[in-house]
Amino acid sequence: MRSVEAHTLDEMKVVVGAASDTGSVREQNEDAILVETESAADGSNEPSMLLAVADGMGGYQRGEVASQIAIETLEKDYRGAPLGPTEAPQRLKRAFLSANDLIFRDGSAEGEEHMMGTTLVAAVIQGHDLTIANVGDSRAYLVRANRATQVTRDHSLVAEQVAAGAMTEQEARESQHRNIITRALGHRQRVDVDVFEIRLLPEDRLLLTSDGLHDYVDETEMVQTTLNRPPEDAARELVSLALQHGSNDNVSAVVAWMAPAGVATERVPEAVAARGSMLVPLIVLIGVIVFIAVVVLLLYVA
Repeated sequence: MRSVEAHTLDEMKVVVGAASDTGSVREQNEDAILVETESAADGSNEPSMLLAVADGMGGYQRGEVASQIAIETLEKDYRGAPLGPTEAPQRLKRAFLSANDLIFRDGSAEGEEHMMGTTLVAAVIQGHDLTIANVGDSRAYLVRANRATQVTRDHSLVAEQVAAGAMTEQEARESQHRNIITRALGHRQRVDVDVFEIRLLPEDRLLLTSDGLHDYVDETEMVQTTLNRPPEDAARELVSLALQHGSNDNVSAVVAWMAPAGVATERVPEAVAARGSMLVPLIVLIGVIVFIAVVVLLLYVA
């Protein structure tokens, strides 16, 4: 596993943790993760952050090569020139297409039996703007108001069946075909990239996962873990939960917390517990005050 932390904006602090584990079955980790920060080129004191998870596939060591190419190409191409405030979606898309071209040509040059591919989900946090791009079934979730919403759409056989109404989400989760990918970087000469744009709010959490995690950890556990732990600990705990639940794949997670400026980010669990412990007495106090007011009013009327 590995973990990192990140940077401060004017109104909120973005804290990030990342973890990846080979798991108990695979010989090597074909997942790759990226957490990278860069100061604003225009001097606006609004740095941007680039986060990504790639899950490689192919023959011996080829999946590891594909995911690493994807991550390196994404970082190089996305940061290749100063970025304007509205350029993130197109810049991300071009980086994905460039990675697809490199992986496809590398695999083709070695012959069909050496073809390789990788999923890739990437997120850019620039001020309060979040841009997400994805190909494959690695996912991005937004945790807001105690709920996890899957932002990305899986490019997989079972996801298409669920969308068509031919399979329930539970059946898809248990299907022996759940690992069949219908879109990946490097599989074909051309690839479509999904892009999503979201306005971030303080206290939002962003979670990027490989399927070795989200196939084994349900959304309730994701929410509880990301809300009640600092991102570094949350990423580690999510990976551990997936392994405890029987994941036989590589497992990766990147967790980002949009913490309000001034919050002591290293003490997230205590802060959350303190807010919860204060809420109950406050509700009781309000109830007592209302009760007394009603009694007084009734006595006065009588």
